[in-house]
Amino acid sequence: MELIALRTFQAVVEEGGILAASRKLNTVQSNVTGRIRKLEEELGAELFFRKGRGLELAPSGRVLLDYARRMLALERQTASAVRQAGESVGELRIGSMETFAALHLPGALKAVRASHPRLELRVFTDTTSKLTGKVLDHKLDCAFVAGPVVHPELRFEELVVEELVQVHAAGCDPVMLPLIMFREGCAYRTRAIAWQRKQGHALSDAMEFGTLEGILGCIAVGLGWTLMPRRVVEQSAHAADLVIETVPPDIARIPTGMISLRDGPRLPVLKTLSEGVAASARRPLAA
Repeated sequence: MELIALRTFQAVVEEGGILAASRKLNTVQSNVTGRIRKLEEELGAELFFRKGRGLELAPSGRVLLDYARRMLALERQTASAVRQAGESVGELRIGSMETFAALHLPGALKAVRASHPRLELRVFTDTTSKLTGKVLDHKLDCAFVAGPVVHPELRFEELVVEELVQVHAAGCDPVMLPLIMFREGCAYRTRAIAWQRKQGHALSDAMEFGTLEGILGCIAVGLGWTLMPRRVVEQSAHAADLVIETVPPDIARIPTGMISLRDGPRLPVLKTLSEGVAASARRPLAA
């Protein structure tokens, strides 16, 4: 069983068909079809049901998909570990919440660049829920998420405890404003909704944004309120137009750290990355 066949199989599943997979893999459709057919012959099982011009994953295909993802992830991790032990160029795929990326990642990535100059860094931002899923699916090597994270397949290394604060524009009563927050899957969102209910806000509706600056910009002009890490608000370009109010510790304190696969290799670069984050968290805000 060849790795290229497993990559092809995974691409067909994730891209939804032969044509899309061939485009992703930069090959012709006949190559994709041939690799899938050979894989089915080797395994003695049908991986897809053919429905007209479409494909539907067969039960055997669902089983193979799980193992294929693990095998391909192990291949990437092995290559990365070997490369970092030598002088070749490797790749590290890092996930992060947008607030964390804005606040802590720049300094940490600078430390990684200094210690591992030939390593290619790729950073993706998303919500805690989606980042966790991508680490479990072997699509990210690590991710910085809000915790605590308790999962049998994941390691969680707490690096900093953020303080969430209520934020709104001067002259506005947050009780009379809608909540503005990140999309479903954000850990801050869960806490904000809990605080909204506890305070008995007059408005229970909410607006969703995908970017940090989008949220704070709208709040600065009085369109709503949110919960956000204090340091993020204080460093924002909109800080002068925002009012910060403390909330109870059970809402405010949220541990944040790095997750990675428990059975994955303990790459030296992950230690460099976590140490860089810890150093960033200790650094005082610029005056």
